[in-house]
Amino acid sequence: MRTEESGIIFSASEPKSELANITIWYILAKRALDIIGSIVGLIVLLIVILPLSFFYTVGSNRGPMFFKQERIGQKGNVFYIYKFRSMVTNAEEVLRKDIKLYEKYVNSSYKLEPEEDPRITAFGRFIRKTSLDELPQFLNVLKGDMSLVGPRPIVQVELDEYQEKKELFLSAKPGITGHWQTCGRSNINYPERVDIELHYMYSQSFWMDIKILFKTVIQVLMRKGAY
Repeated sequence: MRTEESGIIFSASEPKSELANITIWYILAKRALDIIGSIVGLIVLLIVILPLSFFYTVGSNRGPMFFKQERIGQKGNVFYIYKFRSMVTNAEEVLRKDIKLYEKYVNSSYKLEPEEDPRITAFGRFIRKTSLDELPQFLNVLKGDMSLVGPRPIVQVELDEYQEKKELFLSAKPGITGHWQTCGRSNINYPERVDIELHYMYSQSFWMDIKILFKTVIQVLMRKGAY
């Protein structure tokens, strides 16, 4: 497949003969980058947490500030991912009430357009568009559940999309950002997303991680593919 944003041509259905050469130096450098990056990210979190907290005291967004959800991590370990809450407190119940909309949600790679998603609040749309909702995940990175760069953490039902490539997908820590985000993020659905995520597994390196981080900054500033 070819992605317009990256210009990279690859196919996960025709894998390379071997995975990327993961050395101890790459592992150590990646973890050092994770620790430094997560500390910087948590400082930013502390700066914005007070002004953002006001919006969780009014309107439809009233309620807990933080949201946690089980995700599948490295080697299949389950962990809780943290975010600023962007949905109503009974989001799952609200979605499942509309059977047709829920079916569309499942058939659309577990996503809905923000305008038709009854779960997302007005404030939630703003923090998603600006990626502010992702800031608490720097705590996940510092804890070691996630990395700054890696395949995006998924829920259990999404794991089936990777079929016989599940073990490969789960061989790396999930990331706050990754190759999928820099190739289009929410604009790219399954099964194309599988190819993009697995391409990272075959090609990962420290310099690829740095490149992805820089591209992510550009994506966030342009608010591209975020919803």
